[in-house]
Amino acid sequence: MTALATSNTVAVVGTGTMGQGIAQVALVAGHRVRLYDTAAGRAGQAAEAIGGRLDRLVEKGRISADERDAARERLSPATALAELADAALVIEAILEQLPAKQELFTALEDIVAMDCLLATNTSSLSVTAVAGRLRHPGRCLGMHFFNPAPLLPLVEVVSGFATDESAATAAYETAVAWGKQPVRCTDTPGFVVNRIARPFYAEALRAYEERVADPATIDAVLRDGAGFKMGPFELTDLIGQDVNEAVTHSVWQAFFQDPKFTPSLAQRRLVESGLHGRKAGRGWFDYSEGARRPGPRTAEPCPAPGSVGLHAKLPGPAVVLRELIEEAGIKVTRDRTPGESEGFLRLPGGACLGLTNGYPATSDVHGKYIRFDLSLDYRAATRIALAASEAVSEADLAEAVGLFQAMGKQVSVIEDVPGMIVARTVAMIIDFAVDAAARGVASPQDIDTAMRLGVNYPGGPLEWAERLGAPWVWDLLDSMHHQNAGGRYAPSWALRRRADLEK
Repeated sequence: MTALATSNTVAVVGTGTMGQGIAQVALVAGHRVRLYDTAAGRAGQAAEAIGGRLDRLVEKGRISADERDAARERLSPATALAELADAALVIEAILEQLPAKQELFTALEDIVAMDCLLATNTSSLSVTAVAGRLRHPGRCLGMHFFNPAPLLPLVEVVSGFATDESAATAAYETAVAWGKQPVRCTDTPGFVVNRIARPFYAEALRAYEERVADPATIDAVLRDGAGFKMGPFELTDLIGQDVNEAVTHSVWQAFFQDPKFTPSLAQRRLVESGLHGRKAGRGWFDYSEGARRPGPRTAEPCPAPGSVGLHAKLPGPAVVLRELIEEAGIKVTRDRTPGESEGFLRLPGGACLGLTNGYPATSDVHGKYIRFDLSLDYRAATRIALAASEAVSEADLAEAVGLFQAMGKQVSVIEDVPGMIVARTVAMIIDFAVDAAARGVASPQDIDTAMRLGVNYPGGPLEWAERLGAPWVWDLLDSMHHQNAGGRYAPSWALRRRADLEK
């Protein structure tokens, strides 16, 4: 099958924000669109709201007045489910409750034609389970749009266990015709984005619970140090703490309570308190009028050392730091410390400064050790996190702070924990992506595309694996695994195989 012709009718059931957005996408693409909602009058109100958004598109020059008028003619609210009988595609965007979705599609089977596609916009429920009660489950699939649907390009086209290949292909090609960037995936908990993105939220929450740093600092380190557009605390406030926590809990349950997906007690308490984020006026941050946003923990200016010693080659992306140090006018000499294989910088006071390796700085046998966090691009990063062992003096730490400040970075000093903030987060995301690709959840290309477009990552996690090297990622997670019983950081066998091949 190919894309649905624009002469075909598309029906959208559920007229909340997502339903209206999907309807607008199909409408602008040229289809007749019927809206249905079980609440009386809601479909008519949604049609009026969509009309208002079409007016704004005309004002912005995105569509012409004639195109708007034609689109309005093609849009009609339905007062009964039976009015969707001529639809070639029905997309539901109702409550994230499995019985409700099953009941809807079961009813639609008696109304629509045999070749009508039935698509669920679920973000975390099993497509296979949604289709499980249908007489003809082969035409049921997932079309997971991202909010706001008219603006965000990604659509996850999800094949359930019984979905026909022709149905998935038709949905994929239709999404392309609508100007979207679809990716194909199998029916796994969270699909691609909500599965692989879990560590971005989970590790930040875990770091907060471990008192590594406050939410504003954790956000700043991931945003300014790793290139993420938003930090996890401000992002979950935007998404809604209740929504984000519900997806996390759903994925965790679907994976039989795998410790890698364990929800956060801190977030649970926030939700229980009704602090759901921006929509509630307060979440991790206060959004009430006049409220001041807390700033990240930032070190005061410190003098830069005149020179540093370099022992061996700094690992992974940190190798560029030598260039940045020399560009800052600081001399780099060769450090000849015997018996050391790991690359690090020797500060004038004798302390070692090295990239986090999954062990806390305090555990290093050489005592005076300061760890700096990972960055995906040290040249572009504007903030770096440091963690020092207990043996490090204030003067030693000031030398490390001054060194990074001389390179144009702000510095956040955090508590000394394995993996720090960026490294543990990025390594977990990479491991999830490598594991998903190995299990056939989606192709490597689609995984990277989904994470760039679905959650606006500064790159694809499998691209990061290429840049960092699977051995470095595996070593860091394996180190954390041996210090944290329970399996949360146990690297996948897929990552181990990849690491062995790259050695």
